[in-house]
Amino acid sequence: MAKRLTKRKVVEEPASEADEDDDEEAVPESKSAKKRKTTAAKVKLQYEDDSEVEAEEAPKPAAKKRKTPAKSKAKSSQDTMPLAERTVISSLKKAMYIGAHVSAAGGVQNAITNAVQIGANSFALFLKSQRKWDSPPLAADARTGFETLSKQHSFEVHKHCLPHGSYLVNLAAAEAAKADQAYRSFVDDLQRCEALGVRLYNFHPGNTNGEAREAAVGRIASQLNKAHKATEKVVTVLENMAGQGNVVGSTFEDLRDIIALVEDKSRVGVCIDTCHAFAAGYDLRTPAAYADTMGKFDDVVGYGYLKAFHLNDSKAPMGSHRDLHANIGTGFLGLRAFHNVMNHGVVEGLPMVLETPIDRKGPDGKTVEDKKVWADEIKLLESLIGMDPESDEFKALDERLQTQGESERVKVQDQVDRKAVKDSKKGTKGKRGKKKAADDNDSDSD
Repeated sequence: MAKRLTKRKVVEEPASEADEDDDEEAVPESKSAKKRKTTAAKVKLQYEDDSEVEAEEAPKPAAKKRKTPAKSKAKSSQDTMPLAERTVISSLKKAMYIGAHVSAAGGVQNAITNAVQIGANSFALFLKSQRKWDSPPLAADARTGFETLSKQHSFEVHKHCLPHGSYLVNLAAAEAAKADQAYRSFVDDLQRCEALGVRLYNFHPGNTNGEAREAAVGRIASQLNKAHKATEKVVTVLENMAGQGNVVGSTFEDLRDIIALVEDKSRVGVCIDTCHAFAAGYDLRTPAAYADTMGKFDDVVGYGYLKAFHLNDSKAPMGSHRDLHANIGTGFLGLRAFHNVMNHGVVEGLPMVLETPIDRKGPDGKTVEDKKVWADEIKLLESLIGMDPESDEFKALDERLQTQGESERVKVQDQVDRKAVKDSKKGTKGKRGKKKAADDNDSDSD
């Protein structure tokens, strides 16, 4: 990614659990704390870009001040206030389990409370800090709380919980020390899944770091084979990528080639991220385009490997290879793309997780997380099931959402167009340079 894109990416990833063992209210950040947070984010983004993942642990955030008991109680009550009721799946025309990537700060059990708060029927979380290589073991009370709340709220976590892997982990790493470090962190997450009764684990395949793609694919599969032998049941779910630089997984063929080398095919699957697919050049916007793309997936990979969806619109146009998540219906994908997904029988029963931006500016100008955005988007997606896309209701909804996201689409389209012109000029200069060098060589030989 270019620096400009990398900067946005930090904002648009789902809320990270950099301090999952700390549920205390954050105090205003000092300049040094902000610098540390930026440094930690860069560690993650070096993998998302072209370069190597840093092996060093991200600096620890500054200590946070404790609140008084009265303040803690008030904060807890406000944070768990229901924003939407969970829809009874049997009341839907298709069994679509829609949720979001929620916070697990303070313990993995809190992810369930946060999922219930937004009316989710599926959810994703980080099982430990995704910014550090080493984290404390899973606490016994967190495990017990996760199991208790799962039963209390009738969450089938073995089907509809989709933990997300650390951004630090690169299973394609060639250097022995980095490969070992990535493997240990990866297996630790799989063991946490098994301890919690979770059966799906989503992760980004890896980065070639400029080396041959075929060799990188082989290393990813080799790491998965080792991890499967070290654990029992968790299905490792490859996420398709947007196609930035050396990142593996932006084509269905990449995913197919990894799966082909996995020994236990029952332990591997795929999560389709709608924004990533679109950015990589797969169209989902019309019924015909959606059918064509999903038909290609079935032909190349196979529906049997499809285990989950990440539901995100795209701020960038198709084929831009820019991973910029937008709220549902506001981006270049548009509402019809999600209508296509919501009415596709093949994807019934899969966890479908929102990773859309929820940062909003408050009255004081400060950026805050507005989880009501996810609550509303879950209801929006559920409403699309069985809705007539030619109805006035759908058209009005589509128009409103497209208007809402118009300025952002125009801005990003302009960036993409300017980059294309710049790249074209570079290409022309390069060709002229090569021609001149060839002419010079001809002159020398004469």
